[in-house]
Amino acid sequence: MNGAESLVRTLVAGNVNVCFANPGTSEMHFVAALDRVEGMRCVLGLFEGVVTGAADGYFRMRGTPASTLLHLGPGLANGLANLHNAKKAHSGIVNIVGQHASYHIEYNAPLTSDIEGLARPMSAWVHTSPDAKSVARDGAAAIAAARGAPPQIATLILPADTAWNEAAGIAQVPAEEQRAGYSAQAVETAARVLHGGEQTLLLLTGNALTEKGLALAAQISGKTGCKVMGQTYNPRMARGRGRFSIDRIPYVIEQALPILRDFRHIILVEANDPVAFFAYPNKPSLLKPPGCEVHRMTESGDNSVAALEALASALGAKPQDAKLQKHVEIAKPTGALTHASVAQAIAMAIPENAIVVDESITTGRGFFPPTAAAAPHDWLQNMGGSIGFSTPVATGAAVACPDRKVICMVGDGSAMYTLQSLWTQAREGLDVTTIVFANRTYQILRGEFDGVGAGEPGQRALDMLSIDRPTLDWVSLAKGMDVAGRSVSSADDFNKALEEANAQKGPRLIEVQM
Repeated sequence: MNGAESLVRTLVAGNVNVCFANPGTSEMHFVAALDRVEGMRCVLGLFEGVVTGAADGYFRMRGTPASTLLHLGPGLANGLANLHNAKKAHSGIVNIVGQHASYHIEYNAPLTSDIEGLARPMSAWVHTSPDAKSVARDGAAAIAAARGAPPQIATLILPADTAWNEAAGIAQVPAEEQRAGYSAQAVETAARVLHGGEQTLLLLTGNALTEKGLALAAQISGKTGCKVMGQTYNPRMARGRGRFSIDRIPYVIEQALPILRDFRHIILVEANDPVAFFAYPNKPSLLKPPGCEVHRMTESGDNSVAALEALASALGAKPQDAKLQKHVEIAKPTGALTHASVAQAIAMAIPENAIVVDESITTGRGFFPPTAAAAPHDWLQNMGGSIGFSTPVATGAAVACPDRKVICMVGDGSAMYTLQSLWTQAREGLDVTTIVFANRTYQILRGEFDGVGAGEPGQRALDMLSIDRPTLDWVSLAKGMDVAGRSVSSADDFNKALEEANAQKGPRLIEVQM
């Protein structure tokens, strides 16, 4: 057994049985080992950003790490943007990055680079295997790091000679750590604040946004009158009929400030102190009002559901305290495509137990109220803000949950970053419907141009904010990767396209001409 085979066998034994890959010469022994080892599913991506984003989506839905296989420093560098998003979402990933043979590095061949230096900003654990007999043990340590509390990104660098030389065998992965608990003192503090009767916000993210966590938050809100909200962006949120629906802190500062201005206390449940996404001239970075006290109840990696149970108990909150919510009435829209009609059509079309991956940065800001009345589903968002997130994450989510429909919503500018995802979806037969909002501009940047007070854009500036000339033909782009697509320009056509997509398995694309 060589080092590469010992690593693959160790990964499979450690329940890391999916590898999203874009290999090169240095990784060929790992690729060869796939033919000798049962139990590893290898999914090819044609760009490393697809590979790393898919691993993020897989973890969010499965709760266990996948591995990636990347080619040297440039391959890792190509995947760093979506590793940044995964890091912010606390997704566990095991990166396997090939390296030149240890004796070859000194010759400074063209692809030689500081791989550890590239890996560290996005990885909590980085290690280079020194020899073939260490590879399995190092792989086991990487798995343990990736599935820690909180989960994190682990990067194992594998010099080519450690892959082809004789190894010592399979290594046992350390027993999975029991999920962390929570601070009883922090729960007591939160209970005291809520008993005090002052305006209080319970701000949630992470595991607090599971169906059970939201149900407990509803009880606490009904008992105490506190407001419950989510962060602006969240890794995964249980939504739809029968689930406690909460608003998120708005992205736009002018909208967030009046919503938060009356709170005297904010209790953080895995969430971060609310801050603006960017700095703007003469606008605050902190969104909480002056004098507002912030109390952290749980960190990422804590057992937030158990903490909410303890808080509900301390407050005497019961299921009957949860107040029934009135949802926005939804019906199939007709007529022109507007942000409102698009939201209504999507809300009507979300099937039971679907997974919605949301990178509709501008068009989708109004999607939350109507989709709260949709069939029960999970909603995934971009935690790191690096665009090109949604189509890879949808790909990984579909690999993790093959029995669930995945709906990917993305603007045309963002979709161009990782459109190779469509090829992987076609090759693997993944049940993903990609909705591309074709406004033919970086609409988010047009708003940001105004937000930073840059003045009235001239023609050169407008050219940097638009993606027309030539116009992107998304139906043709999808067809080139063997994904069926259609373009719609009315609400009625959009309804039909969504019905067709839901009626069939496999990848499809809908271009919505805004």
